[in-house]
Amino acid sequence: MNKALSNVIQLLELERIEDNIYRGPSHDIGSPQVFGGQVLGQALSAAHCTVDEALIPHSLHAYFLRAGDYNAPIVYEVDRARDGRSFCNRRVVAIQHGRPILNMAASFQKCEEGLEHQSDMPQVPGPEGLSSNIDINRSIIDKVPEKMRRFLAHKPPFEFRPVTPPDFPNPQKREPIKHIWMRAWETLPDNPSLHCNLLAYISDYELLAASTLPHGLRFDRGQVQIASLDHAMWFHRPVCVDQWLLYSIDSPRTSGGRGFSRGQIFTQDGQLVASTAQEGVLRVWDHGK
Repeated sequence: MNKALSNVIQLLELERIEDNIYRGPSHDIGSPQVFGGQVLGQALSAAHCTVDEALIPHSLHAYFLRAGDYNAPIVYEVDRARDGRSFCNRRVVAIQHGRPILNMAASFQKCEEGLEHQSDMPQVPGPEGLSSNIDINRSIIDKVPEKMRRFLAHKPPFEFRPVTPPDFPNPQKREPIKHIWMRAWETLPDNPSLHCNLLAYISDYELLAASTLPHGLRFDRGQVQIASLDHAMWFHRPVCVDQWLLYSIDSPRTSGGRGFSRGQIFTQDGQLVASTAQEGVLRVWDHGK
């Protein structure tokens, strides 16, 4: 299996320490701290370990409390808050070096039929013929500072093909909208929990960055602070992350030192399978003043 994808799957396979207590390793993706999507995916995996296999997650709401250390494992404590006939709820605390780094509530439901409607999928080019982020990053990696090269050189577990390629060396102000095709590098087992956990992991990629697009920010000059504060996600339908998915992201508001973004995830045939929302710190310093 693709090494990057295999590594993330191993991250999501937590070690059971005690009833409702699990431990997961961390990994370095080239950022200064643990990738938030890793903590989300592992927290959801910990919650999955405590519910019946017939239940599927329909939502999660998480707060990032502290930056994580990718050199140390993370312990996940699960509170079985409620077990009902149709729904159950879990509260998860991620702990590292004796302090919580994330709080998350996740709700699970037994599958049932009901009324249906959904938003239309944006009319954008398909993934065929688009360049992948790996090729885009390779073409510009010698044009960015060393501290950015580690991140750009990291190979994620999914292939990303942006409809509008980013231009890190020369960012231009544009609408706070981005569309990205994504899928796991290889075919995965038919395991609904694994696909949901991986989607939670990958949902943190690219999301908050949409709030920077109208401002043409240069991340290579050390003048920008961007960090996730919270993350919400809703799973609408079963999902296969080894098939092409369109992540359609917009940012309706940035103010008060915070950026807000929301996303919709569609299958290639237009089915809306998940929605996301995230707010984060977004500060810019002018070192010339």
